[in-house]
Amino acid sequence: MKRFIETIKNIWAIQELKEKILLTLGLLLIYRLGSNVVLPGIDTDSLTGLQNQADGGLIGILDAFTGGAFSNASILALGIMPYISASIVIQLLGMAVPTIQKMQKEGESGRRKLNQITRILTIAITMAQAPGYIANLTSQGVIINSAVGPELFWPLSIIVLTAGTVFAMWLGERITDKGIGNGISLLIMVGIIASLPQAFMQELVSKLERSGGGLVLFVIEIAALIIVILLSVALVQAVRRVPVQYAKRTTGGRTFTGNMARQYIPLKVNASGVMPIIFAQAIMFIPVTVLSYSGLESGNAAWLVSMFSDIQGFGYNAVFAVLIILFTYFYTAIQVNTNQMAEDLKRNGGFVPGIKPGKSTAEFLDTVLSRITLPGSIFLATLAILPAFAMVAGVNTQFAYFYGGTSLLIMVGVVLDTLQQVESYLLNRHYDGLMKDGKLKGRAISAF
Repeated sequence: MKRFIETIKNIWAIQELKEKILLTLGLLLIYRLGSNVVLPGIDTDSLTGLQNQADGGLIGILDAFTGGAFSNASILALGIMPYISASIVIQLLGMAVPTIQKMQKEGESGRRKLNQITRILTIAITMAQAPGYIANLTSQGVIINSAVGPELFWPLSIIVLTAGTVFAMWLGERITDKGIGNGISLLIMVGIIASLPQAFMQELVSKLERSGGGLVLFVIEIAALIIVILLSVALVQAVRRVPVQYAKRTTGGRTFTGNMARQYIPLKVNASGVMPIIFAQAIMFIPVTVLSYSGLESGNAAWLVSMFSDIQGFGYNAVFAVLIILFTYFYTAIQVNTNQMAEDLKRNGGFVPGIKPGKSTAEFLDTVLSRITLPGSIFLATLAILPAFAMVAGVNTQFAYFYGGTSLLIMVGVVLDTLQQVESYLLNRHYDGLMKDGKLKGRAISAF
């Protein structure tokens, strides 16, 4: 406790860091307040159907990402998710479109161009999703005030929802540029954490009821949650270090080899972050959406809708896990360019002991990466489906989301990344870090 208080004092003593933290907290507060501002023309007493729809299933996961804004019919109901979708599209296009590939290699100027394209695509995606959200409102029995009327409500709501997403995107970018941490990731994390206190209290009250199992069962659930969090931290931080030597020439023309023991190529066991889960969840949405629009959800295809919407079912979780494993390999291939790593090593006089520089090194790194990605992908898939096991074990739906999946991994990744930035400020100002050894590992969720 004494060390913790001393660390807080050190953080507060750094004026720049203090200003960044206060700015970040202020912008996050604005985002949370905006999540409770209802769309113009909505009768708030008629939101019961929408809120019941968001109690579980895939809609419940989406509502958790927006911090309850989806079920509140808020101006920020679509949240930052269209921006994430746009970012994913740009990354995928980078594999096939030479122009985007060129921008990705242009450094800061290329990054600015890609950011501008991502913003424009975000607006387009939001305007495409907004009518679907409004149609869902009406289907859930949400009443529109007579003062607005349906003729004006639709175009007004589309404009407001689009403006809300653009505003959330702007807040995220301001946090990244002027605050501390990755702004987009922090907005998602705050939305997820917003539902934690209520979910925690609901679970505690249910367990204290006569048929709930008692306080002992609740303590066991909390212990299991802590174990899952520790496993998530281990997955985020796990790396496989490949030893590297460097051959350099002296003035006499002779060569000598650098210190192998202290030089490594760190290959992450989970190089793809939470993106495979997001990809997989997007795919799981498609069958239900297509069947519902085609009117076949209550016909012969009802079993298919049930399988892709029942997040506690075996079929859903089996397909979900397989998709996560496949997307982990796919996204790792996008993120980690072993050929470029091998070329950089060769250019700087480096080599892996026992492996020829160049193509052989690239093949070796690719083999190592493939081998460590397999257990990493299985571990990631297991964490992703843990909420289903928690629900089957009797944990309420809202609290079960924190037992794994995207929610927990995002929180762990963002917290570690933010703490790592704070740690860097402290060490640069010659203060003790957040950890005794001064080494706090974290990873940014760069795709956000």
